[in-house]
Amino acid sequence: MKINYQQKLYDLVASLDYTPKLLLHSCCGPCSTTCIAYLTKYFNITVLFYNPNIEPVSEYEKRKKEQIKFIQNFPAQHKLSIRDCDYDNATFKKQVEPYTQAKEGGVRCHQCYELRLRKTAQIAKAEAYDYFATTLTISPYKNSQVINEIGGRVGEEEDIPFLYSDFKKNDGYKQSIELSQKYDLYRQNYCGCQYGQNLALNNIKNSNFNENVI
Repeated sequence: MKINYQQKLYDLVASLDYTPKLLLHSCCGPCSTTCIAYLTKYFNITVLFYNPNIEPVSEYEKRKKEQIKFIQNFPAQHKLSIRDCDYDNATFKKQVEPYTQAKEGGVRCHQCYELRLRKTAQIAKAEAYDYFATTLTISPYKNSQVINEIGGRVGEEEDIPFLYSDFKKNDGYKQSIELSQKYDLYRQNYCGCQYGQNLALNNIKNSNFNENVI
C-alpha cells in the first residue's frame, strides 16, 4: 500500500513548536523552488548541493549557479543558505558501476539516490541539524515511495531524522515550473548522469521528447 508521504510532512510541521534546522539536499534549482517555498515557513534551511551524478562538469557548474541564483533572490521566511560540495563524479561512478545496464528509474537510480541522501544525512548528523530532506520527490519522473523508503532507512542507519515528503502532490511540480519561469531558471532536459542524458538524446532523436524535464 502506498504511503502518503506529503501528509506525513504536513502532520510533522503541524506539531512543531520551534524552528528546526534542516539540511535539504537539492538536485537543482528548479526542483528546489516549490520545496523551499513551503519549507521556509517552518525551518531554517541549508541547501546542500551534492550531486556527483551530474555530467559533464560544465552542466554541474551551470546547475549549481542556477541554484545559487534562486537562493539569493527568493524571499525566504526563515534562514536560507547554501552549502556547496566538491564535484565528486568518481564516487558516483564507483557506486553505480555494477548497475550500468539497469533500466532508467531502476536500481542504478536507487543507488544514486542513496549516495546523495547518505552524504546529506552524515553531514546533518555531524553538524547537529534536526532533520535532513531532499527535493527529489518533486519530480513526476521519480518514484517518491522509493526515495522516502531509502531516506527513512538511511536516517535510521545514520541516526538523524529524515523529513518525509512528496512535493509533487497538490500541483507541486506545476508550481515548480511556474517558479522557475518567474525566477528565470534554466531547466535541464535530463536528470544528470550520462545514462539519463543518453536516454534524453535518444528520445529527442525519435521525436518523443519535446519539453524540458527534471
